[in-house]
Amino acid sequence: MAKKKKVFVVGLDEFNLSLIKHLPEFKECKILPAIKFSEIRGVEHFSIPGLLKKTEERVKKEGGIDAVISYLDFPGSVMVPIIAQKYKLPGPSLESVMKCEHKYWSRLEQHRVIPDNIPKFKAFDPFDEKAYDKIGFKPPFWIKPIKSYHSYLAYKIKNKKQFDECMEEVCENIDYMVEPFSYIASEFGMSKKISETNEKMFAETPISGHQCTVEGYAFDGNVVIYGLVDSITHKQYPSFARYQYPSNLPYEIQYRMSDLSRKVIKQIGLMNSAFNIEYFYNEEENKINLLEVNPRMSQSHAVIFEKVHGISHHHVILNLALDRRPKPLENKGDFEVAAHFMHRAFRSGVVKKAPARKEIDKLKEKYPELEIKVTVKEGMDLNDIEEHHVDSYSYVLAYIHLGGQSQEELLEKYNDVVENLTFEIKPLKE
Repeated sequence: MAKKKKVFVVGLDEFNLSLIKHLPEFKECKILPAIKFSEIRGVEHFSIPGLLKKTEERVKKEGGIDAVISYLDFPGSVMVPIIAQKYKLPGPSLESVMKCEHKYWSRLEQHRVIPDNIPKFKAFDPFDEKAYDKIGFKPPFWIKPIKSYHSYLAYKIKNKKQFDECMEEVCENIDYMVEPFSYIASEFGMSKKISETNEKMFAETPISGHQCTVEGYAFDGNVVIYGLVDSITHKQYPSFARYQYPSNLPYEIQYRMSDLSRKVIKQIGLMNSAFNIEYFYNEEENKINLLEVNPRMSQSHAVIFEKVHGISHHHVILNLALDRRPKPLENKGDFEVAAHFMHRAFRSGVVKKAPARKEIDKLKEKYPELEIKVTVKEGMDLNDIEEHHVDSYSYVLAYIHLGGQSQEELLEKYNDVVENLTFEIKPLKE
């Protein structure tokens, strides 16, 4: 019997481990934590040197390492190339990953190859009292950290007064993400223009339309696109209602997004890595705008890929880490279409009632493919939900995964599930 490959995961958790266990490649692997999910999420501060030392200790204890993967945003995505380089493993270069993760640097690279498909942008120092005047274009515009987690410290600015108010919170919290990111940039020889800049925020003009994410990978000089997922927002709020796969966009638009993706990934130099790229398609202008490039698979799409293809796209990152070209995903799942729904509340309050176990079990009997993660408990203030910092407009009460043979059937199932889940929220006194 062949010896199992020791695959270390940055950010290992039970959810993703359960999906990895469904892969045919799992039988040849031993999945181990380089860093546990709880060690880099929900913590007040994390030390990159400390995390790397912890990984080194775990690798030494296991007697070696054969591969390293992560499906997480920073620092997971950045630790992969550092660990891979240290142990001479397959993986992307640190510089290419940093070119994706550093949002301003990424815009500079995108501008070199697809200048007509990105918004206007300008970096600025949040501690500069004249920052607003130096941006160079009028509101409305978005401001974002050069490195962020989801939409942390991102604001849509309507006027200077709002900008000044936002800067108070930005200046107080900006180092939470930027400091460890800057440490990696300076410690591992990135350009001083990038690693030592005071411009920790940047502004960009708004883009809008139908939002879609391209999932792909780069290996052996080739860039492969294997799926497009629609990101559908609520009609009245700028919050995501669901991620739906496969995309409903016209094939011609999907081909254009795929072509843009190949150009950007090759310009950045990302190889031996999965990626996802978020776009907006404005139908009125027939224009595609790139939102951001992420040097990892999107774990938010994993379950819906599994429902359509029979396995999740963890298959891609695991094979790349083992220095193998991933096999094409086949339609061996039980459903033609699947979605990751986000059931939300749009007003703050205290949870008086949350779904009982028997409610969920009854729904699972009716819909065997149903998977639910309830994020709240009775007595909880919605402002204390861990995911709330991701979206300042709403509160996620539950994540719901479903499949169907059509979009109509999928939405009928979802509406039935929501109607039979008991959430009672008492509004806070204003």
